[in-house]
Amino acid sequence: MIKKTSYPNIDMQRTGIKLKYMLESAGYTPRIIQDYLHLSCVQPIYRWYKGKILPSVDHLFMLSELLNVHMEDFLVKKNSVPVIYDIEQCYSQATQKRFMAYYKRIYQSVA
Repeated sequence: MIKKTSYPNIDMQRTGIKLKYMLESAGYTPRIIQDYLHLSCVQPIYRWYKGKILPSVDHLFMLSELLNVHMEDFLVKKNSVPVIYDIEQCYSQATQKRFMAYYKRIYQSVA
């Protein structure tokens, strides 16, 4: 007899809200994300934000690389306690990452 195990489900609506918050806090618009992921239209991104669908694993991976976070950081379990984000901290971290990426590109082109 196989024991039935219950796995936590993903709260799609709260995941969409978190995804939107993280991307917008880092300064990325849906259009920028569309270009980055080579999507033909921006509609899937809005559907992610509304919790209608989840990004594919490939898209989650690319977004995690973009923001330098783990893929799991985007996902919210059902029945979990909401987390309040520090907007100032998210903004400053994203700004520092973009500045360092820009600096490295300039330095590599000069060297």
